[in-house]
Amino acid sequence: MRQKLLSEGAKELSYEIREIVKKANILQKEGVDITWENIGDPIQKHAQVPEWIKDIIQRLAADNNSYGYCDSKGVFKTRKFLAQKNNQHGGAQITADDILFFNGLGDAISTLYHYLDATSRVIGPSPAYSTHSSAEAAHANHQPLTYKLDPKNNWYPDMQDLRNKVEFNPNVVAILLINPDNPTGMVYPKEILDQIVQLAREFDLMLISDEIYHHITYNGARAYALSEVIGDVPGIAMKGISKEMPWPGARCGWIECYNRDKSLEFDQLCNALDDAKMIEVCSTTLPQMAIPEILGDPRFYEYREKLNEETGWRSTFIADTLSEVPELIINKTYGAFYNTIVFKEGVLRDDQSLEITNPQAKVRVEEWVEDVPLDFRFVYYLLGATGICVVPISSFCSDLLGFRVTLLEEDEELLKKTFTQIRDSIREYLDS
Repeated sequence: MRQKLLSEGAKELSYEIREIVKKANILQKEGVDITWENIGDPIQKHAQVPEWIKDIIQRLAADNNSYGYCDSKGVFKTRKFLAQKNNQHGGAQITADDILFFNGLGDAISTLYHYLDATSRVIGPSPAYSTHSSAEAAHANHQPLTYKLDPKNNWYPDMQDLRNKVEFNPNVVAILLINPDNPTGMVYPKEILDQIVQLAREFDLMLISDEIYHHITYNGARAYALSEVIGDVPGIAMKGISKEMPWPGARCGWIECYNRDKSLEFDQLCNALDDAKMIEVCSTTLPQMAIPEILGDPRFYEYREKLNEETGWRSTFIADTLSEVPELIINKTYGAFYNTIVFKEGVLRDDQSLEITNPQAKVRVEEWVEDVPLDFRFVYYLLGATGICVVPISSFCSDLLGFRVTLLEEDEELLKKTFTQIRDSIREYLDS
């Protein structure tokens, strides 16, 4: 080509949660039955949206207004509802004008990083959620900048690591939280959130909190919203309906901007995000129209509480089952619907394997395991031998070796079979 087409940052775009699907699809064509534990789609794992929610959506779909454009920032009635909902809990107060809708949080994330200054960095947790880490790295034309979550301390942040990286990286302008966390299932305790807010205040940073799983907590945990703890620090909360309702196919998310009056630079960034959405005209109208009716209905929280209890039971079963393998580091989860399992240091080798009875699948896997990280090797052998599709944790910008699973399977017998098989396969693999 006459000029270079691809930016340097494009090589940082990766999403192993979906990449593993390509390999699973290949094995599926070879006759391997696949059990999908790679992606957090409740619908794919047999979740049934309540009929009363479907009734609301069907009624709104008959409203001619749902087929038209809405305000560029989003449906005003919905933004007003969400602002009032936020303000009921105290903390940082907002108006409808502080809320901006996107076509899913993926859209919000990519837009936010795109409009940050090219030299500015956002430091996020590791293991990292790929949508954030890839977008930030692509924006910066550099590897993601992360702070460590400690599997030996309930996956809580290593605060000294975070402080050091903030102090010695003057390009850091923001700290990212994912609360509840994907991929670990950790929920940030309030005392740690308070420390992070104080760190942001000390170094004049903004905070970004991905709260897509905010209402998905269990085992006695509570997730504190950013607005409850942020004080006078500028910040953005990212929210949506894809996981909690669940309606992932709606591709509907929004951001809430706090304390715009405390920083001219931050206010200018928020204005730029508004202008970017204005250029696109608006986000999808129908899901926005449904939000006040669904989230404003008492039945939603009754429904969510029941689902959280079920997710908590699955969390406990999975942790108890895999804890029978002493070579693993297992943490019980408290939010979202994932668990990250880590192999203890030194237990994985490059000569370990599982028996794969399908000859075509065996050939494929043996090709894939050449020169890959040791947790990728395990994941590929598990996929070929059992058809269970999980995601290697080193693909989440982490030095740890392990894998992520979901807590979504609603078929209890299939759940028990899947994780018993994972446990037994790990034992076989480590003994090989």
